Amino acid sequence: MKLMLGVLILTLPLITILIYYSVYSTKVVRNQVADSYKNMMILYMDQVDKTLEDSEKYINNTVVADSDFIAYQLSKSEYDYNFNKIMMFNKLSNDISMYKSVNSFFLYAPKRDDMLRVTRDRGTIEEDEAMNNVIKMTVDSKQINSKHWNVEQINHTYYLMYIFQSGDVYFGAWIKVENLMVPFKTIDFGTNGGALFATQNGVPLTNVDLVNRNQVQLKAVMENYYLSGNYHNFLVVGEPSSKGDFNLIALVPDEKILEKLPYLQKMVGLITFASLFSLPLGLSLLRRTIMLPLNRLMAAMKRIRSGYLEARIETFPTSDEFILVNETFNNMIAQIEGLRINVYEEQLSKQNEELQRLQLQINPHFFLNSLNILYNLAKVKNYELIKEMSLSLMKYFRYMLRSNLSLVKLKDELEHTQNYFRIQELRFPESLTCQINAPEYLIDTYVPPLVIQTFVENTVKHAITLDEPIHISIDIDVIEQDHVPYITISIQDTGTGFPDDVLHVLQKEESLVTEQGEHLGIWNIQRRLRLLYAQSAQISFSNRLPRGAAILITLPIHLKMKAGGADDVPFTDC
Repeated sequence: MKLMLGVLILTLPLITILIYYSVYSTKVVRNQVADSYKNMMILYMDQVDKTLEDSEKYINNTVVADSDFIAYQLSKSEYDYNFNKIMMFNKLSNDISMYKSVNSFFLYAPKRDDMLRVTRDRGTIEEDEAMNNVIKMTVDSKQINSKHWNVEQINHTYYLMYIFQSGDVYFGAWIKVENLMVPFKTIDFGTNGGALFATQNGVPLTNVDLVNRNQVQLKAVMENYYLSGNYHNFLVVGEPSSKGDFNLIALVPDEKILEKLPYLQKMVGLITFASLFSLPLGLSLLRRTIMLPLNRLMAAMKRIRSGYLEARIETFPTSDEFILVNETFNNMIAQIEGLRINVYEEQLSKQNEELQRLQLQINPHFFLNSLNILYNLAKVKNYELIKEMSLSLMKYFRYMLRSNLSLVKLKDELEHTQNYFRIQELRFPESLTCQINAPEYLIDTYVPPLVIQTFVENTVKHAITLDEPIHISIDIDVIEQDHVPYITISIQDTGTGFPDDVLHVLQKEESLVTEQGEHLGIWNIQRRLRLLYAQSAQISFSNRLPRGAAILITLPIHLKMKAGGADDVPFTDC
């Protein structure tokens, strides 16, 4: 992701600059083209307005200075009126040829309800009637502006109409808007472009099909250019007329504008397009040749970090460099896995040796105590007790000789503890009592050897006095922690309990072994439990109220199928 992001950081600014330059250049060209066409529209609109103004001057001069018009206007009799009407008809018929844009001159006398019209091209009766009606409606509405040309529609054809009032006579002209488009036919607006006249409400007067076909929006205000059109983008630029409510508009196709871009602009567009097209291909190639091999390598390393040393990078077609890296990585992991197995086996062997050595540490320690007991019995010549003591010692050491196993049945451990306790009873008669409570369904579970007898021996060694008897109770039970069953072994006595300094050290799980070997048994049990169960086993030390010591051992349950029958009995008294 970082590599791909770096590539994008390097390439995207360059592509952005190219795109910005292309857009900026296009905008500059559009502005230049718009200014050019704007100046052209101003020039041609001035010519159109000049044509309209010439028609206005002719009408105004005729009204003011022409004798035939004055006679026509002042006619009293019907004969004079008809004669002067013929004279005006001849005059207008001769003069209309000088005004090529004008389609018709007309004189209208509302009081006589008489209309005189001179047309260049004879139209249909319906068109003549429609023009007469428009003239009459305009005169009747009394909304005549002698400096303004009105846009009128006659049978889907648009005209410009001008009326000048002189007394009771109205003199005016009709100009077909299409006639004003003649100069624009020589201008190149592109294949799909063109010029047109439109009202300030956006209604096209000419080139209606061009506007409707491309759905170009015509605005009333034409100060600035704009782009419009659904199928073709058109540059719309125009100029309003000073003689009427209409605009002269040029529609220039965008492709016509872009044809005028310099060669460098086209190259920039080509480079931008090529960059945008090649960037995904480059990123795809980068992903296939670098990113995917790196991802496979990272995935294998993550699995190995989580402990799965069997992870390997599968063989797949890639560059020679990654093939070498993958083969080296797989070989290295295979060697590490082999070394790990060897180290693990060596650690297991070392752990087993240490566990056996710790278990054998009990034997000389207790052996010295046993010899001391026999010595004291021989000293008092109590031969019966010596025989019983010897038999108990024989059973005891028979158990010890096979206790190099890491786990033994709870039943055997309890029997061994009873046998040990009997030895101590022979040594301290009426000074020691013991009670063991173990349910039958637990006596076939497996526990470390000497884990109970060691603490009983520790109580005998540190708590026995001749002043009052000591009672030891051993309770076996089952608890559940996080849905996992555990066996609990509780050993309590009624002695003086642990000294405060000793209890503090034991609760911190620190070693109490001194140079004289004191507390060696407790350290031995703690060490063996760590080797066998790691953190799954727990041992806690406390003092009872009002007196006495308490040890609680929690071990995971180890179950094995019993080969014999139900020959076990519950333990009650030692």
